[in-house]
Amino acid sequence: MTDLTSLKYTAEHEWIAVDGDVATVGITDYAAEKLGDVVFVELPSVGSTVAASTVVGEIESTKSVGELYAPLDGEVVEVNDAVVADPSLVNSDPYGDGWLVKISVDAAALDGLLDREAYVALTGGDE
Repeated sequence: MTDLTSLKYTAEHEWIAVDGDVATVGITDYAAEKLGDVVFVELPSVGSTVAASTVVGEIESTKSVGELYAPLDGEVVEVNDAVVADPSLVNSDPYGDGWLVKISVDAAALDGLLDREAYVALTGGDE
């Protein structure tokens, strides 16, 4: 299981795990639960440049359509094709096999992101 306290978060309900200069991004279990059963995921292309707070993809569920925002500036270095093929991974394993994109970033850019405690407070205390 992923150590949720080691991750960074956004107010748009994305989580970020950083390894060197690569940030793995997914949506939180809170967001996955609010969306309901995810049936379609659209992700940016590998090699595309993304800017923080801009829409870079789409997550559709049986209830609604949600937008995926880039949490940081950078270049997409990998996308999770398994999630595109089986969108239910976003619901079943949001912090593991349900990751969405990997972005090459400047680690200093993480300073503005939320820690676990701040994210839990943002969501009303729901873990």
